[in-house]
Amino acid sequence: MTNNGQSKPLSVYRLLPSMSEFQLLYFDNSLVEVVRWQFNGSTGDHPTRFNAEWGGHEKWPKSDFPNGDPASPVLSRRIVDALQEVDFAAAGRLLPVHIEGPDNNSRPKRPTEDEYLLYLVEHVADCIDSAQSSPPDHLERIQRAVFRPDAVPAELPAFRAKQFPTAVCWNGWMVERLTHVLGDQLEARLVWSEDPTLTPHHAPWGF
Repeated sequence: MTNNGQSKPLSVYRLLPSMSEFQLLYFDNSLVEVVRWQFNGSTGDHPTRFNAEWGGHEKWPKSDFPNGDPASPVLSRRIVDALQEVDFAAAGRLLPVHIEGPDNNSRPKRPTEDEYLLYLVEHVADCIDSAQSSPPDHLERIQRAVFRPDAVPAELPAFRAKQFPTAVCWNGWMVERLTHVLGDQLEARLVWSEDPTLTPHHAPWGF
């Protein structure tokens, strides 16, 4: 199967910040509006205002992937700029995050050092094999998802599944790129793969 110019089996991941010592962003209720928008079919005006503040030891560096919410991944401007070959806009919008509170780091900053962007993934694909997947719960969350390879939008960095609209799924080729630049800042949980030798994470979404 070919994805993004590479002949590799398709794989789908959920991404989180690692458990290493990095500061993370903690959001107010603005992310509730994202989930509501996703849950309602992504119709109407999408949320535009996202408020957060840093949490963690003030001496820890700030993560470039600082949010583990499956509906609302966040990337630093530094990482977005480092991945200029990736067409993020093909799947959604990169929207600014307003970070409140004093800057805990007194060293001089580069112009984009504290700029963070929420990746509002708009592309929704009807790609989950419902007969082989676990049934959705009352919040339409699917613990164990089996994807239909012919329906996965493999050319995109990320997408959402129609059957589980509040979870951003990342394609394997994009995860490879992010892992290369993020290193130990990132945890990648395998949700599904065409490769039968790979074992999906037992609880990729954490519920």
